[in-house]
Amino acid sequence: KVQLVESGGGSVQAGGSLRLSCRASDYTHIGNSMAWFRQAPGKEREGVAAINTNIGSTTYADSVKGRFTISRDNVENTVYLQMNDLKAEDPAMYYCAAGHVPSRWSLMGTKYNNWGPGTQVTVSS
Repeated sequence: KVQLVESGGGSVQAGGSLRLSCRASDYTHIGNSMAWFRQAPGKEREGVAAINTNIGSTTYADSVKGRFTISRDNVENTVYLQMNDLKAEDPAMYYCAAGHVPSRWSLMGTKYNNWGPGTQVTVSS
């Protein structure tokens, strides 16, 4: 089974930036899509951004458009989430996911079968 490991979480002031990384143990078997999800206490899991690792096309949740950027480095087996202008609604545990998505990518968690343990993001005002 492919292992995903996230890093880069932490605490930042509102308006600040963080870059999350997700490294896959076996990039050749992760499928064609990787995505970032987040879940805050008492809230449902939310798809944040997804990327097709073959062609690089991306999609974002409306709540993060213009602030977050997902990218991939196929040499380093890593997907990144650059988060700028962090807001009070962004704190959560952020999870990386991978899988094969026939529609190129998806923000639905059920489409992914490999998940990382998560990394915590905290935003202070």
